Amino acid sequence: MLETPTGLAPRVLILTTDIGEGHDLPARQLAEGLAAECPGARVAVADGLAAMGRLVSAVIKDQSRIIFEMPTWVWNVEHWLAIHFPPTRWLAKTLNYTFGHRGLLRLIRDHAPDLIVSTYPGTTMVLGMLRERGKLDVPCVGAITDLAELRFWAQPGVDLHLVTHVESIPEVERIAPGTTTRWVRGLTSPGFTERADAGAARREFGLTEGTPAIVVSGGGWGVGDLEGAVRESLRIDGARVVILCGRNDELKARMDAAFGAEARVHVSGFTTLMSELFAAADVLVHSTAGLTVLEAWIRGCRVVSYGWGVAHIRANNAAFAEHRIARVALTRAELAAALREALAEPRVERHETFAALPSAASAVLDALPAGRAA
Repeated sequence: MLETPTGLAPRVLILTTDIGEGHDLPARQLAEGLAAECPGARVAVADGLAAMGRLVSAVIKDQSRIIFEMPTWVWNVEHWLAIHFPPTRWLAKTLNYTFGHRGLLRLIRDHAPDLIVSTYPGTTMVLGMLRERGKLDVPCVGAITDLAELRFWAQPGVDLHLVTHVESIPEVERIAPGTTTRWVRGLTSPGFTERADAGAARREFGLTEGTPAIVVSGGGWGVGDLEGAVRESLRIDGARVVILCGRNDELKARMDAAFGAEARVHVSGFTTLMSELFAAADVLVHSTAGLTVLEAWIRGCRVVSYGWGVAHIRANNAAFAEHRIARVALTRAELAAALREALAEPRVERHETFAALPSAASAVLDALPAGRAA
């Protein structure tokens, strides 16, 4: 635990945005970690995308909502143009910077931080460009929670990148060769570096020891073939299914309508028992390649990526398969086979490996300018 004199308490600004839980969760966990490891630190969490202005925020947030309703080829084309075609990649970065950097600088001036952390690639990108152009003299840290396709997550100009997967480091170093990259813990839900009480989850979610337990998730947006994943899971003899809906009330209502009468299905809203749930569950079926996959993998709960293999998720699926983090199923028939294979595979708990990593909070404190973490 780092003690700081009152006059030298470091000021840290954490930038996130409310596009799914994958950005807000790491921001909350990092803020809690900083409070625990550096009492007296002044930590602020702000919506960096909102600070970039109404135009940028509306375009990105509205597009994120609308594109889920459009044919997948639209997302694939847009993603390819933004990531893999240099002219449109340059245009996207330039427009984000042009319309967003002044608002972001105003937010930074208002908080006067000693260090800035971004958990959202859109703000990380602008921070890196500000640093490269000499318009920002505050050290910046980018927190990366995807496994692959990190073109906007990793940025030249950012001083430090934090990754949740060690397998991400080579890609980060190719994109931003002059920066430092550290593999850390402390950006997931709480409890994943300790032993968990599987019994608590069985009681909470209606699971029975000795029968297959399958968790189905579509991320914060609830996208993908969730109904198909649940129905295929129920074909496993005696299987119990937990559907994770998080804070998505519309999704929960839809899943309640579809499966509320099925005794073997538990439709869950937001829960603080993620660590316990994955200690009790046998398989996670997930559609969006998010932090939930990492959490299940740490616990030894086998993972199948299914239901929405588009754009950056398709790239993450390839990395999941390459690094044997998850099986990938593109069809219901492939999902059925993947579930059988996963249930036959032994558990491999990894919480002790992650417990040995430096915390994200300690890495951030190490990156503070000299004298600010005294």
